[in-house]
Amino acid sequence: MTGAAKSQPAQLTPSFHPLCETQKTCKKTSKKPETVTKKISKDQHSEYVTVTAHLDQARSELQPDTGATVYKFSRKALETIPGGDNAPLNQVLLQAPGVAQDSYGQIHVRGDHNSVQFRLDGVQLPEGLSVFGQTLMTRFANNMSLTTGALPSEFGFNQAGVIDITTKNGRTNSGGNVSIYGGARDYFFPSVQYGGHSGKWDYFATADFVHNRVGIENTTRSFNAIHDLTNQYHFLGHLRYTPDSTTRISLIAGVSNAEYQLPNNPGQQTQFANPDYSSSNLASQLRGSTDSSNLDEHQKEITDFAILSLQKDIGAFSLQSSAFTSYSSLRYSPDPLGDLVFNGISQRAARSVFNSGTQHDVTWHAAPQHTIRFGFQIFAGRSVSKTDSKVFRATRTDADGSPVYSSSPSTIYDGSGKTGIQYGLYLQDEWTPLKNLTINYGMRFDGMSFYSSATQFSPRLNIVWKPWRGGVLHAGYSRYFTPPPAENVSSLSVEKFAGTSGASPGILNNAVKAERDHYFDAGFEQTILPGWRVSFDAYYKIAHNLIDDGQFGAPIILSSFNYRRGQVNGYEVSTSYTRGALSLYGNFAWSRAIGKDITSAQFNFDPDDLAYIRSRWIHLDHDQRWTASAGASYTFFSHGWHPLLLSSSMVYGSGLRADGATVPNGVSLPQYVTFNFSAVQTLKNLFGYRFAGNTQIRLDVLNLFDKTYMLRDGSGIGVGAPQYGLRRTILTGISQNF
Repeated sequence: MTGAAKSQPAQLTPSFHPLCETQKTCKKTSKKPETVTKKISKDQHSEYVTVTAHLDQARSELQPDTGATVYKFSRKALETIPGGDNAPLNQVLLQAPGVAQDSYGQIHVRGDHNSVQFRLDGVQLPEGLSVFGQTLMTRFANNMSLTTGALPSEFGFNQAGVIDITTKNGRTNSGGNVSIYGGARDYFFPSVQYGGHSGKWDYFATADFVHNRVGIENTTRSFNAIHDLTNQYHFLGHLRYTPDSTTRISLIAGVSNAEYQLPNNPGQQTQFANPDYSSSNLASQLRGSTDSSNLDEHQKEITDFAILSLQKDIGAFSLQSSAFTSYSSLRYSPDPLGDLVFNGISQRAARSVFNSGTQHDVTWHAAPQHTIRFGFQIFAGRSVSKTDSKVFRATRTDADGSPVYSSSPSTIYDGSGKTGIQYGLYLQDEWTPLKNLTINYGMRFDGMSFYSSATQFSPRLNIVWKPWRGGVLHAGYSRYFTPPPAENVSSLSVEKFAGTSGASPGILNNAVKAERDHYFDAGFEQTILPGWRVSFDAYYKIAHNLIDDGQFGAPIILSSFNYRRGQVNGYEVSTSYTRGALSLYGNFAWSRAIGKDITSAQFNFDPDDLAYIRSRWIHLDHDQRWTASAGASYTFFSHGWHPLLLSSSMVYGSGLRADGATVPNGVSLPQYVTFNFSAVQTLKNLFGYRFAGNTQIRLDVLNLFDKTYMLRDGSGIGVGAPQYGLRRTILTGISQNF
């Protein structure tokens, strides 16, 4: 037998959720794991598995979530959800409390728009330009977590939610798997993964290709969208070298390439076509259609990234140092004629952002009751925007004062580039004055210099108390500093389009500023019976320069802007029960997100809306009052040769916002509820022991009862077009391990 680390991390009521292991206010141990002896066994594989477990534990201690609210998705949970590894990450995250769905694959966590950060093995990824693309694949995750609430000081920049993915590796996931999945709407989804190890090296890689006709949400209630083909391919790889029990070097790299057709909305009326355009030279100059059913708009998104990390234990110190780089680009190709006569502008747009940086985290076990953590992050980026636009120029005004445009288009070129940095430093102490009491306090210093410059000191405090068996109470306060996403800051030269059909509603364009928040969170978790837990959490955020995003124009490109004041508050209730082969869970959340006075990128908005919002609170466009999810799973013949898993999930939303008769974002869209179903038959060693490995045959039905529901109606602050949820979709697949 190999020497194993005997001291295990102390946890306060680690809960299990059938689709997500719900862990409230987890406290990491301050006790240092024992070092694994180098030579105890001839079984080198077992030895390095033990080494890996020791280093994984040390890495988790670098980023504690003391006082925060954590929802953990185990590997079993990811495989249980309808769709399994074929499900996109945003659909998996909808099973956590307080997560609302939106169009283009977006999610909103606790009333924020896009302030969500992704981490791979604890390393934060810089933001990219992908809106509806899924760069990260569910099958790459060995497990993952969503952390919300009053975050400790090691978490900076995007703080509505932290999605941390622990990647698969070649020692715990050795062998391979091939899968073919598909069905309705030309859905074709082959994938492959393989992992292995040799000596001190291990490796894991996965790749897939996606082809279907549901790339972007349908703009109509119809069963099938018009012009909605997508082709995507993804690759993620992980290479590690573990020379000894205290050192590990790892490289993670990913590639995502996605092409989309933008779905059409039939029956739209042209707004800028000259009555005699067909007899003019316009149609001969530009290809395309003036029938909104036949428009041909496309968008392409590319994201590449790499992370190189060194993890090292040195006595009482543990550290992880990482360097990373990423490139993300988005290109929009219009229907040259159609975009011009419907929108007044036919714009070929290209944006790109290149980021590189470094992140360092250190844990010092200073004393039995004190664990000190400190570190820093710095990102440097270059954002580039280029547009080539065709517009009609105004030649005169009519009797009503409305502009009369020429029948021949003019071309306007615009482009800009900006280089900037953002950085953060932190120091915190996890103090355990009593056995059942933990206090985590610390400070961050953040800064940015991009389209605007700002800095802030941010204190953090979290208290976790376990007053009785099975019960945990927590409370926390965090000061947040959120830089605006550089890739979403508009660099449009407003004055170039003045006097044309592509002119913006206004001309004021103040710079987007960093958001500054006071965030309060408190809650509890209680074990009622073995396997049955309930939890409650409440939060309140007071924001200055609250950042929101909107789509303005035909390209699916988000642009950021600020509300001078913002408030977000809500609460969440969650419960889960697990006994043997049966798992049940349910949760619901109430939220309110409001803002007042738009103070940046004002040119995008109607002057009447700006005047109304200047002195009045309005709901944010993504404010959904009620959100709920639930699910169940049961495994028949769980101890037999061919187990059968049946599972289902439900998502409920009370509706995002739309414009009222006189009030921007004044009404909510109709409520909806959808159900998904899955059946997975596992056949063990179907091809005999010469080709050992399980075979799985699966059936997934998404939107089981074919509910027609609207995510967006095309109105609201920063909403570009209507979108409807996916109609009933039946998918089947087969996968083989080897």
